[in-house]
Parts: sequence; structure tokens; C-alpha cells
Amino acid sequence: MAFTKSHPSSAIAVTPNSKSTILPFPILTTISAVNPTETSRLVQQSQVLYEAGQFMETVQLLKKAANEFKANNDALNEAIALSNLSLAYQQLGKWLEATEAIRNAIASLNAQSLKDSNSSQAKSQIFAQALDVQGSLELARGQTEAALGTWQEAAKIYQQLDDTSALIRNQINQAQAMQALGNYLQAHKTLISVQGILQKQADSSLKATGLQSLGNVLRGLGYLNDSHKILEESSSVARKMGDAIAQSNALLSLGNTARAQTSAQLSLGNSNSADNYIKTAIQYYQQAVQIASATPTVRLQSQLNLLRLLVEQKEFSTAKALLSQIQSQINNLPPSRTAVNYRINFAQSLSKMIQNKVQPKDIAQMLAQAVEIAKSLKDERSESYAIGTLGELYEQSGQLSDAKGLTQQALVKAESIDAQDIAYQWHWQMGRIFQKQSNIPSATAAYNRAYNALKSLRNDLVAINPDVQFSFRESIEPVYRQYVDLLLQLKENTQKSDNLLQAREVIESLQLAELDNFFRSPCLLPRVGLDKLVEKEKSTAVIYPIILDNRLEIITKLPGQDTIYHNTTKISKNVLENTVEQLQKDLPIASREPDVKQYSQQLYDWLIKPIEANLATQEIKTLVFVLDGALRNIPMAILYDKQQQKYLIENYAISLTPGLQLVDPKPLQNVQLNVLVAGVEQELLIEGQSFSELSNVTQELKQVQSSVKTSKKLLNQDFTQTNLEKQIQSTPFSVVHLATHGQFSSDVEQTYILTWDKLLKVRELDNLLRARGESRPETIELLVLSACKTATGDKRAALGLAGVAVRAGARSTLATLWTIDDESTSEFMGELYRQLDAGVTKAQALQRAQLAILAKENRPYFWAPYVLVGNWL
Repeated sequence: MAFTKSHPSSAIAVTPNSKSTILPFPILTTISAVNPTETSRLVQQSQVLYEAGQFMETVQLLKKAANEFKANNDALNEAIALSNLSLAYQQLGKWLEATEAIRNAIASLNAQSLKDSNSSQAKSQIFAQALDVQGSLELARGQTEAALGTWQEAAKIYQQLDDTSALIRNQINQAQAMQALGNYLQAHKTLISVQGILQKQADSSLKATGLQSLGNVLRGLGYLNDSHKILEESSSVARKMGDAIAQSNALLSLGNTARAQTSAQLSLGNSNSADNYIKTAIQYYQQAVQIASATPTVRLQSQLNLLRLLVEQKEFSTAKALLSQIQSQINNLPPSRTAVNYRINFAQSLSKMIQNKVQPKDIAQMLAQAVEIAKSLKDERSESYAIGTLGELYEQSGQLSDAKGLTQQALVKAESIDAQDIAYQWHWQMGRIFQKQSNIPSATAAYNRAYNALKSLRNDLVAINPDVQFSFRESIEPVYRQYVDLLLQLKENTQKSDNLLQAREVIESLQLAELDNFFRSPCLLPRVGLDKLVEKEKSTAVIYPIILDNRLEIITKLPGQDTIYHNTTKISKNVLENTVEQLQKDLPIASREPDVKQYSQQLYDWLIKPIEANLATQEIKTLVFVLDGALRNIPMAILYDKQQQKYLIENYAISLTPGLQLVDPKPLQNVQLNVLVAGVEQELLIEGQSFSELSNVTQELKQVQSSVKTSKKLLNQDFTQTNLEKQIQSTPFSVVHLATHGQFSSDVEQTYILTWDKLLKVRELDNLLRARGESRPETIELLVLSACKTATGDKRAALGLAGVAVRAGARSTLATLWTIDDESTSEFMGELYRQLDAGVTKAQALQRAQLAILAKENRPYFWAPYVLVGNWL
């Protein structure tokens, strides 16, 4: 009964004001006799307008149709018109009206009793479609659990009706809701199920489109390799069927996935791989343009995405060749939201070419046209985005007064429809403008509003708009960092605790946002107040190093203090990161001790020297670091005090945390150590990767077992995911100790540990360990990951360790930052467990175990790779 849109949009770069990224629900067609009524023709006309992006006109027609159907007691068609009305209101960001429309649609259906079987089946179909629309509305409003429940209810009806295409779309959207709730395995299983259903179908255009939709969703959830494979299959099916439109859409999506893979490789430090993906993306876009000659929308979309990519790569001569082609096509577009979006996207690319003979006035004229079209459509969301982008152009050209006026107009429009995902950008823009005008108090206030908008958007940014993840570093992280920068440079307020407390809160929130982005899920909930933690521990200090462009800021919270300390080290971000990077390269090489000492001394002088007097006065014994950026990739224990000729670990017990909001420290008291030890010693080839033998694993596990009263061992072929899961769910282990290859990466798909039969990805490990909570409420006190390492060249690799630590269901995680296959590991682990059994804190146990090795072997390679993340007590 539903009109199925055969070729859904697949662009990621050309829909800046598209809020929802769930699969687009098709506007529903009416149930009519052979000769359609005038009222049903209204719905058909609205369908054309809706697909053209003319949503306000769509609303007017559908309101009229719904009233006429109601007057004729035609409840089924009234429900269809109201469901479609809700879809149109959702596109306009009019959430109250959308809610009322879908509520009335469902009420109309519930009030209808039908005895005729055909009418009953039609009612069921329409009811399921109405539930789909309701689910999309709930997800857009951040009601993720409700959306999942609604879609699951609709799925039961589709199964009864044997409506495969509707069920596929429904299940893909369910998977996105599951992902947003942190149910990674269930989300992935659902998508694999959808893939299986599609692949069993005979080749057809519908199959190609279904595969394309699946590939787009997989990209949004971070499964980039899977996305590529599915989209290749979509393209292949479309090519076999001779469906040029479906094929060009698949190629466009393949280009978008290759572009996302470029970003992923750059974050991993793999510039060669990134270059290859860039070339691949360009090829896909060019192929899409060639094939899409008969489909202007896909052709233009592909050219705009290609232009943006070329501009990002500074290939301006190639980019210029596209300009006239794109301009002529845009000029011929009928008025619609799509026409507004394309103009904005084109203008954004052009604004980066101003130094290459592109005239700012031409860009301004295009944006002014976008504003006028949006006004004519009464599309306030599009109008806000167009006005704000015009304001950004004026900001860029130094016309700050005009920029401020336009940004304020855009802000009023965005807030009038509660579009916080746009409003935060205009608050941020306003903050930058005020700062350029040297109005620091107003700039700080504007940044505060942007920050609060981002906090309120936390669920939306991840669950509703996955595409924003690819620009997290450009579109979200700078808001936090620039706000902190302002808070800490207010000279007249430098020692006021309010600003320092706010700066600390913002940095904590950035840590949380980074982990949300890593997992593609806003499922980490703050647990306790920041200061309550430190006040409990009279000898513990919490240190926040904050890396800014031109300096290193250090905020220190000491126990029993009403104020917190703030120190500034004048060192540029580049110099700091280069020092850390060189130290990170030298640490895994035992012979590089002199170089290690040189770099670690420099870091000590920057990080610890400014605060060492305060630490000594307060008789601090434990340091808890909330590390920033590249500093996460090195162990703080290695920092070297040249004056005392001591490493930091010789004076302090040390722990790390991604944020105190994510830690609920409880002492390891009255807990009998019951340890599950597991490991892989033999050389393995898994999933195309070769893993070397770890000759000391057996000795390490024996050492651990001899140091505790109760334990269970899984070695080599016994250490499978299935056996690990069985043991964890059946026995209340307080410690899980895994001696096996593993890798931490800023890419969630490249963060894993090795079992005998597979690479256990962090999402699977998360689900496996947390599943125990359903069968056994006892918390795992400590997860030990021995023989792991950070991904080579990945500046944010330790984000993977933080992700494991906060999502693994254990209070604390102890891991290695580089692999060390040596007898000293066995000695270290034996001492660690003896100290834990003796009742000291985890941080102290780690310190004493490291000092035991340091006493015998001074080279940091052997004693320094171990870091404790999470609960330090």
C-alpha cells in the first residue's frame, strides 16, 4: 500500500541541514477506487512536493486531504494523510505538530473496526507504516528506547503480512536505535540478518536499493569495510539489471564510504592508505557522474561531493573545472530544500577557494538565493542554515558587524524551531566573532551557550546524525577546546575557582564526547560528582593537562582545597606532540633508554615541575591523570625528574581515567581474588593477520595462579570467545587476566584482543563482559590486558584503551601500551597480585610491582608499559 521511493539519497556531504539519518520513510499512497477521488489526488500531489523538498506546500495539501477524508468517514485514508503530514512536519522540525499528526493517525486507526479481511489487512499495513513514522519521530526527539519499541511493534505486523521490503527498512532502522543504546552485537546481528534476507532475493532494482541502504547505515555505524562490500554488491546487482539510477546511487555511496575511510586512515596516521582511499573516492564520484547523466540529482550530488573532496585536498585546478558545470545545474533546480542544500554546499566549497580567484560576492549571491528560496518554502530550518552560512562567509572576510547580524538572525530562526543541532553552530560562530572583536566576556558567554547546546544534543549527535562523526574533529571538538582556552585566558579571573571549575567540567565533557564518538553511541553515563571523589582520598591529586595551540594548561585538584590550581606552560602544541611522538617511538626499544630519559625529562619539566611544590606540601601519594590528546599514548610513570634522578613512579602511585565522571572508585577491600587467566602463546594467523609466538605466556599465567587462592585457566585452543563467555557468566571472577596479543586504536574496528579463533573487537568484548551483569551481579574488579599495544602511528590510539576501560564492565583496567614478551612480565604480574592480595590499592600495587622490576632492570622498556585506567583504589 506504500509508495516505495526507489532511490533514497546517499549523500553525506550535501545535506547540512538534514537532521534525521534514519532511512527515509516513503510517503504513503491512498487506498482508492479505480477512479481516484479529488482528495486522493491531493495526497498524490503532496507526494510529488514532498520528494521535491517542498515541505510547507506538502503540509497544506495534506491538512486539506486529512480533513476531507475525515468528513467522508474514510478513516484509513485519513490515517495515511495524517502519517504523511507527520513526516512533512518532521522535515520542517515542527515536532509538536508532527506528534499531534501521528497521534491522530493512530487514534483514527484504533477507532476503526473492520470485518472485511481485505480492509483489515489494509488497516494492518497502514498501522505498521504509522508506527514506523512514529518511531522516526521518537528517535529524532532523542527517545531512542521508545523508537526501538515502536519499530519492533511494526516489525511484528510486517512479518504477519509477509512484507519483506518494509521489514528490511524497519530492521535497518531498529539496528540504528540498538547501536545508539549501546547494544552493538544485537545491532550488528540485525544488520547481518538483513544482509542475509537481501542476498537470498533474486537480483532486482529493489535488491540493489536495499543493499545500498544497508551499506549507508553500516558506514554511519562505523563498519566501513562492511559498508564497502555491501555497496559493491549493490552496484554489481544494479549493473546486471541495467538500472543506471541504482548503479549511480551505489557509486555515490561508495565514494562517501571511501571518503570516510580516508578520515579513518588519517586519524590512524596511515597517510599512504588515506591517499589511496582519496583516489578511490574520486574515481567512484567520477563514475557516478558519468552514469548519472540521465539523473540530474545524483549527478549534481556526486559533483558536489567530488568538489568538496578536491578542495579539501587542495587540488584547486581540478576543482575549478567542475565549477561551471555545477553552477549551471544549480541554476536550473526548482525551488526545494534540496536546492537550498546544494547551494549551501557549493558555497561552502567555494569559500575555501577564495585565494584561487573565486569572488566572495559570487558566493554571497548564491547564499542569498538559498535564503530567498528557503523563505519562499517557509522552511525555517533551511533558512537558518543558509543565513548562518552567509554569516560565516562575512566572518571569514572580516566583515564582523554584518557577520554578527546574520548569525543572530540564523540563531533566532534555529531556536524558534528548537533546532539545537544548528543553533550550537551559530552560538559558536557568535563566540568567534566576539573574540575577533576583542569582546572576551561576550565571546565566553556565547561559547557557554554552544557548549550547553552540545550537551543537550548528546544523544542526537550520535544516534540521529552519524555523519557528523566524520567531522567530529572539525565541528565539535574545537567548541570545547576554544571555550576552555577563553576560560583560562581571562586574566582578571584567572584565580577564580568558578572559571577553573567550568574549564575542568568542559574538559571532562570533551572526554565523554570523544568516547561517544569512538563507540558511535551515547551510552556512557556520568556516575558521581567530581569533587566527592578527591575529598574521599586525602593523599590523591587529580591532574588535567590541557593541550592548546600555543600553550599547555594544567589544572590540579588537591584534596581538602576550596580552590583548584592552574598553571600555564608556554609550549606550542606542535612541539609538545612531536616530543610525545618521539618518546612513544623510543619506548618499545630497550636500547633507547638515553633518548627516553631525555624526552621524559622534558615532559616532566612541562607537566610536573610547575605543580611539584603543591604536591609536596599536601603530601600527595597518588596522582590521577585525566590526559588529553597525544599524552594518552605514553605512561606517566616514565616522566623523569633530572634533579632527583627519579622517575615519577618512584615518588607516586599513578592512575589514569578518561574522566572522573565515569569512575565510581570503591576500595578493593574484603574481596577474595578469584582470577580467570587466559592467553594465546602459539603463533597464529587470524583474519589475514599474523601474530607471533608469545613464549612467556604459560609462565605468566602460572605466576598469576600461584599468587592467588582461586583461579581458572584457558590457554591456546581453550581460549575461545565461547569458552570465555561461559566462564565469565558462570563464575564470579573478581579479576579477568588476558595474556594475548591486542591492539588499541582510535578506530573502534581496529581495537581488539586475540583469542584462539578470532579477533575479539572491543564492541564484542564490551557485550561479552557486560552480559555477565545479567546472570551474575558481582562486578569484575580488574581486567588485565597483557601483551597489548597501541596502534603504530595512531596519535589517538589510547582512545581505544579508554574505550575498553569504560565499557568493559570492570572497575579498573590494567594494560600494556607496547608488547613485552619477557620473563620480567611474569615477575611483574606475580608481584602485582601479591600486593593486591595484601590489601593495598590498585594504584599502589601497580607502583610496587613496577618498582620491583625497576630495582633489577633500569631500562623503561621492561617496567614502564603498564597503565591503570579507571578505579585506582
